[in-house]
Amino acid sequence: MEHMDEILNKAQVLIEALPYIQKFNNKKVVVKYGGSAMIDKDLQLNVIKDVALLKLVGMQPIIVHGGGKEISKWVSLLGNEPKFVEGLRVTDADTMEVAEMVLGKVNKGLVQMVEQLGVKAVGISGKDGNTLKVEKKYANGQDIGFVGNIIDVNVELINTLIENDFVPIIAPIGLDENFQAYNINADDAACAVATAIGAEKLAFLTDIEGVYTDPKDKDTLISVLTLEKADDLIDQGFIGGGMLPKLKNCIDAVRNGVSRVHILDGRIEHCLLLEFFTNRGIGTAIIDSEEILYEHEIKK
Repeated sequence: MEHMDEILNKAQVLIEALPYIQKFNNKKVVVKYGGSAMIDKDLQLNVIKDVALLKLVGMQPIIVHGGGKEISKWVSLLGNEPKFVEGLRVTDADTMEVAEMVLGKVNKGLVQMVEQLGVKAVGISGKDGNTLKVEKKYANGQDIGFVGNIIDVNVELINTLIENDFVPIIAPIGLDENFQAYNINADDAACAVATAIGAEKLAFLTDIEGVYTDPKDKDTLISVLTLEKADDLIDQGFIGGGMLPKLKNCIDAVRNGVSRVHILDGRIEHCLLLEFFTNRGIGTAIIDSEEILYEHEIKK
């Protein structure tokens, strides 16, 4: 009897997922992949399995990945000290070379994992097809080297890959007008790509559970955050540290046409599936207004 109950529970989970699978069929979904979920091998495999499942049930996922911790490790191994200003890596010529090598290695490793699950994937950087066009970025007027600010996204290559049934996996390296390579903050790259391709969803995998009104009180996690409420939280000083630029990125993405942005704890197994396909969901969803709430998000 217990065995039958377990089978029925699994069936219920599939039924619960059905309306979401229907709603997001053929919709583009961008996953910004970073944090602990990139370091821990088990979490890494779970994320890739989630993305593969999104693809196999009819979504069109795109991965934009970082690699900051790995870049810092290799910069240190070469005898240099990683430096940051305003949360942005100071990227001299040597660091830029390390960043390209590390991100290329991470990129092809992710391609390999997706392919092992029977899903076609292609790894590119923003240099390929001139996908990410940048200008030099400054941190409060301070020169931080080869760090790029995205000024345009050429979606031609991304769309060509999607149309031919591949999962694009994008490393955040771009070119300026003189074809000089620049390192790009992966959050910025994910937002720019999601906006340019008209993504239905943009999911950030992070090392936090979501947005809190009080970070010290886990009971203040906000499940659904409208743009108006997000602006209020920022104005009132509730959002600080590394969450502030991330939330501002989310707000910009929604204002520029991304239907909703999710901030998820990538340390939770199968966090993407839990957020996308269950009534309960996890993390924080940022949306334009309450008019586009899903049925389960409407407070009774």
